[in-house]
Amino acid sequence: MTPLVGLGFLLVSFFLMAADFVRPIIMQLTMPVKPTADDMSVRGCCGNAITVILEKDHKLFYYEGLNTLDSTPTLYKTSFAADGLRKTLLEFKRHTSCGLVLIKPSDKASYQDMVDVLDETHTTGITKYALTDLYPEDQKLLNQQHAH
Repeated sequence: MTPLVGLGFLLVSFFLMAADFVRPIIMQLTMPVKPTADDMSVRGCCGNAITVILEKDHKLFYYEGLNTLDSTPTLYKTSFAADGLRKTLLEFKRHTSCGLVLIKPSDKASYQDMVDVLDETHTTGITKYALTDLYPEDQKLLNQQHAH
């Protein structure tokens, strides 16, 4: 009788633990609130933006502001060196309190270059950045840069 009671306790404990292991674990996902037209923080940051464009062969370009129909920005070439992109981002951060970095990799840019730019934003302490698509207006700027 004693071995049968021991076996019963083992079976009961096994099924209790097995039921505990299959319990679903749910992680809460928080999505950002869609900004409204009256949200001044978004409009203020977009006015203080810098756009970083990644090209093939580890080429890196940037311009300040946004590329709109009203104005065409000046495109500058930089590098991944400490006196290149990092210096540019630190200078940008020093001149603006609410700055947004737009990272636009081209189709020919490498994944490692994108990771390096994200690392530089983290190193310089920039907390507002976004990965976006390369727009045709940006491609026109690159074509003009390559023509020179």
